[in-house]
Amino acid sequence: KMAAAGGTGAAAAAAALWSEVNRCGQNGDFARALKPINKILQINKDDVTALQCKVVCLIQNGNFKEALSVINTHTKVLTNDVVAFEKAYCEYRLNRIENALKTIQSASQQTDKLKELYGQVLYRLERYDDCLAAYRDLIRNSQDEYEEERKTNLSAVVAAQSTWEKVMPEDLGLRESTYELCYNSACALIGQGKLNEAMKKLQKAEAFFSFALIFLQDVTEEDIEAELAIIHGQMAYIMQLQGRTEDALQLYNQIIKLKPTDVGLLAVIANNIITINKDQNVFDSKKKVKLTNAEGVEHKLSKKQLQAIEFNKALLAMYTNQADQCRKLSASLQSQSPEHLLPVLIQAAQLCREKQHAKAVALLQDFADQHPANAAEIKLTMAQLKIAQGSVTKACMILRSIEELQHKPGMVSALVTMYSHEEDIDSAIEVFTQAIQWYQQFQASQTRGPKSPVHLSLIREAANFKLKHGRKKEAISDLEELWKQNPKDVHTLAQLISAYSLVDPEKAKILSKHLPSSDTMSLKVDVDALENSHGATYVRKKAGKLTGDNQQKEQGQGDVKKKKKKKKGKLPKNYDPKVTPDPERWLPMRERSYYRGRKKGKKKDQVGKGTQGSTTGGSSELDASRTASSPPTSPRPGSAATVSATSNVIPPRHQKPAGAPATKKKQQQKKKKGAKGGW
Repeated sequence: KMAAAGGTGAAAAAAALWSEVNRCGQNGDFARALKPINKILQINKDDVTALQCKVVCLIQNGNFKEALSVINTHTKVLTNDVVAFEKAYCEYRLNRIENALKTIQSASQQTDKLKELYGQVLYRLERYDDCLAAYRDLIRNSQDEYEEERKTNLSAVVAAQSTWEKVMPEDLGLRESTYELCYNSACALIGQGKLNEAMKKLQKAEAFFSFALIFLQDVTEEDIEAELAIIHGQMAYIMQLQGRTEDALQLYNQIIKLKPTDVGLLAVIANNIITINKDQNVFDSKKKVKLTNAEGVEHKLSKKQLQAIEFNKALLAMYTNQADQCRKLSASLQSQSPEHLLPVLIQAAQLCREKQHAKAVALLQDFADQHPANAAEIKLTMAQLKIAQGSVTKACMILRSIEELQHKPGMVSALVTMYSHEEDIDSAIEVFTQAIQWYQQFQASQTRGPKSPVHLSLIREAANFKLKHGRKKEAISDLEELWKQNPKDVHTLAQLISAYSLVDPEKAKILSKHLPSSDTMSLKVDVDALENSHGATYVRKKAGKLTGDNQQKEQGQGDVKKKKKKKKGKLPKNYDPKVTPDPERWLPMRERSYYRGRKKGKKKDQVGKGTQGSTTGGSSELDASRTASSPPTSPRPGSAATVSATSNVIPPRHQKPAGAPATKKKQQQKKKKGAKGGW
């Protein structure tokens, strides 16, 4: 009886505990529910229901590590079939995405909850095609209140495909009824390069969000700022792509000042500001780069976004002369993506900054040999380095080794220009010949038809180049080919006749018969209308109407030319017709035969003569103290009070000595006419 009574009491206690758990669950108080659950587990540590409830409560409280620990500790009871969703969800929230995928795939039954989580996992793994298929299946086979969220996720997948994989998104027929759908649609348009349309979608999303705030009561100010910050950040990105860098920078800085909690958003904005700064304002860039190192950024951004941030860190290290840091970052990037161009280009740029051009070229050559698919871009960089070193011929050799670009008009033009600079006309003509032959072979492999405009343009450029450099015979074959393609081309025919006139005059005469006659070439032009046109440089004055005697007078004097009266030349005021003018009057005074130089003043001769301290006979005349009438040159002690405060008199030590400009001018003239030797 005592045992029975004890069992009944334990059951009653357990029932009371379960009742409390149920009440806490209905109230959403999951933290409080853990206390009765733990008491139940003390009674029976392998109670499956209690363990499941504990895992759910821990997940609701955000304790994902502890929840996963409970699952892994009780694997015999909590099998994968029982808690597959909870285990996969904990792994997903702990950013163990690959483990979450394995847990989902190992589940015996794929429930709707697992399918929803499966779509999220595929999105994080950037498997967008599989993710798109998963969400389509969910939308097709489920009908509940979460349909709008599934459509939003589906549009996010399409936007990601357009942005990162450059896939043309298909029209899914999603009605843009929420600001999230408008935002995702704008992201898809950015991926397609339709920036103006994308900006309109973002403005529409902002309007939708403002309207939605009327019906949302539990939304905090932080939530509003966070949502608007994402929209405004994308607007600033569009401005940056459109070249409106000042507007973009202003909007980026406004978002940073709001201090949003989304570390991913802050990292992207900081990275974009760094790209605007480039090699300028590096102090601001060094402050912004700290935002890209925040905890959890790697879980918020895509692989391409994280890679772009690392590239910019390496470039910033190069711009701030942190050579070791630049090499370390670029080497790390190269090990992660061996086929990527940027790490090698950054390393080569750093070597060039250190004046090690030969090492930079060798590094690029090694990469081109190991990755032939990317060799074209690398060789273009190598050619640029060779040109910077002054090795134009070697640069041409590198460019000509890029087979897929040899026939391109831009490459042909660059090579011809460089060879012309080096005066290597034969090599320039060879470049033209190879390009023309490539187009001839391409034309032969295609169906018969007219030659491509690029082919004919190359032939014309080759002919003009040969004519310019005196290669008449070589130019004739090109001109004949052009004339054959278009016999009505008078310009080509004229060039051909001009070339033949120097090589084969008889042939030139025969070809000249094909030129159109002068009658057919005459142009019917209204001369008066042409002269009176707006763009005419010379306009003939319209003659006024003549009547009566004036008309007769005009007709009588029409053949008589008016004689213009010559003005008499002006004569000097002191001109005397009786005196013969000086024949040397046109020569400067110094060059005249009778010039004897200027006479020196008497005072100048007297001052400074003799030994130091000696006086001359005229020293008494120079003593100002003996002259009663001479005023004092400076105020005497004690007389300063008598000077007016408003006096304009400048003290003698501030006055410029009389004749100083003339003395300076004289010195300059002497310097010009003096000896070449210095002082």
